[in-house]
Amino acid sequence: MASPGVTVEAHATAPPPVADRNPPPRRRLTRRQREALAGYLFLAPWFLGLIGITLGPMIASLWLSFTRYNLLSAPQWTGFSNYSALVHDPLFLTAVKVTLLYVGVSVPSQLAFALLLALVLNRGMRALGLVRAIYYVPSLLGSSVAIAIVWRTLFGYDGTIDRIVEFFGWHNPPAWIDDPHTAIYTLVVLAIWQFGAPMIIFLAGLRNIPKELYEAASVDGARRFAQFRKVTLPLLSPLILFNLVLQVIASFQAFTPAYVISGGSGGPANSTLFYTLYLYQQAFGQLNMGYGAAMAWLLLVAIALVTAAIFASSRRWVFYMDHQS
Repeated sequence: MASPGVTVEAHATAPPPVADRNPPPRRRLTRRQREALAGYLFLAPWFLGLIGITLGPMIASLWLSFTRYNLLSAPQWTGFSNYSALVHDPLFLTAVKVTLLYVGVSVPSQLAFALLLALVLNRGMRALGLVRAIYYVPSLLGSSVAIAIVWRTLFGYDGTIDRIVEFFGWHNPPAWIDDPHTAIYTLVVLAIWQFGAPMIIFLAGLRNIPKELYEAASVDGARRFAQFRKVTLPLLSPLILFNLVLQVIASFQAFTPAYVISGGSGGPANSTLFYTLYLYQQAFGQLNMGYGAAMAWLLLVAIALVTAAIFASSRRWVFYMDHQS
């Protein structure tokens, strides 16, 4: 009982909060999100390789192209001195001329020969699959060291080619590989011999051309050459563009045949001094890595410009049948 004069105030105290026995359910990933997550997990090794093996070294080489670096001491920043030195380097200019000659002769010749064989095979023959596989073998072996050695034996002094032409009456034939006027063309012949990949692509394109178009052209009086020019070439033009881009890029990067056949020296009078071979000589022969990195980046820019020019010109000569329907 409360004492007189003392006021007792009753304080209403709130009951303690009661824990929610039913928390909101955790949000689950939808099926589409789970599939996307699985896809990214599978692509993770590729992304790591892209960053660590491709982009990382590219950025490092770009930085090295502005330095003087010999692998034995720390790189020294020199700015654009490597790029300015290239302009005054006579061997660099020779390598550019040799490479442009090689690309300009080998690529059209290889594509023309591949298209010719594809036209022959498209007329039909027994065991076509086996024949295509046999023709594709040079594309698999053509860039190997072993084939380059065989090529040097064939076109070397008193080699197999010399004996063959002497048998047909050509006395004192040139030393093909050791002659500055013919050495580069032995490499062109080797490039043409690797016709298998573009031939298979051309043959697949020929098989997809509707026969009705040839029948309609024949009714209109077009002969075989006219059918080839008016029907075959336009419908094959996307594949010609595809093969052209691939072979141009591969020709600019050609290295093994020139290195093996010339013994790494660039041939007689630097007649087979490919751009990549001179890059190798500078970077790994003379340990001038900064100079070599600058050459590598100029090659990348040159390939990009040539490829862009090919795509820009394709608007005038590439025909897409689906767009015309």
